Amino acid sequence: MYRIVLACYGVPESAGPEAAADITAEFAEHRQWYKNVSCTWDGARLLLQGDNDVDADGLALIDEFSDCTSAYIKELFDGEVKVESIVQLPGEA
Repeated sequence: MYRIVLACYGVPESAGPEAAADITAEFAEHRQWYKNVSCTWDGARLLLQGDNDVDADGLALIDEFSDCTSAYIKELFDGEVKVESIVQLPGEA
């Protein structure tokens, strides 16, 4: 199992807190192949953390996160999603 942390930069401050709540709910309700997902707003960027057993490079989660930011942030923005970290959880292959 891999724990992946992504960051989306360039999100408008006015959209960040609501987008974080909406994206967390989206993963809990509709994208359940990721576990322990949370999206938070730190005042400058959205941070998404999730666990998955097949996404060793984080690229699939980047795609999912990008879809969510497009759906839940109505303001146009030139954002960029980056992998902040990927950790293989102990005891998992």
